[in-house]
Amino acid sequence: MTALRWIILIGVTGGLILFPALFEPLLRPFAPAGGPAIYDRASLASLTVSHLALVALAMIPSTLIALSLAILVTRPAGAEFLPMARVLANIGQTFPPVAVLALSVPLLGFGARPTVLALFLYGLLPIFENALAGLRAVPGSVLLSGKAMGMTPRQVLAQVEMPLALPLILEGIRISIVIALSTATIGSTVAARSLGEVIIAGLTSNNPAYVIQGGVLTGCIAVLLYDAFGLLIEIAKRLTGREPQQAA
Repeated sequence: MTALRWIILIGVTGGLILFPALFEPLLRPFAPAGGPAIYDRASLASLTVSHLALVALAMIPSTLIALSLAILVTRPAGAEFLPMARVLANIGQTFPPVAVLALSVPLLGFGARPTVLALFLYGLLPIFENALAGLRAVPGSVLLSGKAMGMTPRQVLAQVEMPLALPLILEGIRISIVIALSTATIGSTVAARSLGEVIIAGLTSNNPAYVIQGGVLTGCIAVLLYDAFGLLIEIAKRLTGREPQQAA
C-alpha cells in the first residue's frame, strides 16, 4: 500500500510540475467560464524549486540552532539555561507566521527574507523539544559505559548520545519541515516566490482550478517528504534499537 501511494504521489507531483497540461481535463470543471484551467503565469517547476529553497534556507539554520541549544542544556554546565532555551525556541510559536511577516517586512523588505525568518522561528520548537527528549532518554548506564571505556565528553556525545537520540531528532525535523512546507505558501503575500503564488492567483481571480493545482502540489510534496523522513526514522530505529516517541 505504501509503495502504491508513493507511485501515485510521485506521478501526480511530477505530472503537475513537468506536464501540467495533462491535468487540464480534470481541472477544467473548476475553472471559470472562458478562463484558463492551468496556471501559466510562471513555470510550476521554478515555483516548486523556489518553494523548496525557502524551506531549506529556513530549516538548515533552525535545525543547527535547535540542536545546539538541546546539547547545551543537557550538559552539566548548561543545565541552568534550559528555561532561557525554551523561551527562545518558543518565540516562533508565540507569533503566527503572518504576524512575523508583517513585522519583518519593514525591516527586511519584501521577498524571500521575511518568509525565511518566519519559517526559521516556527521550526525551532519541534526540533528543540524532540532533541532534548532524545538526549535525556539516553540511559545513564550507557553513558557510564562510554566514560569507562575512556571516551571524552565530546566522544560520548558524538558516538553514544547523538546516535541513540537520532530517531527522535529526525522526528522533530520531519515535523518542522512539513509545517514549513505548508506555511511557506503565505510567503507569496510578501512577494516571495513559492507555490502560494498559484493559490493566491486563484483566490484573487476567483479561479478554484488554480487553488486546487497549487494546493494539491504542495500537499503531495509535503506527504512525500513526510514519508521519506519516516523511512529515515525506521532505519535509525533499526540501527539504534530505539523507538522514537514524539516529545510533548
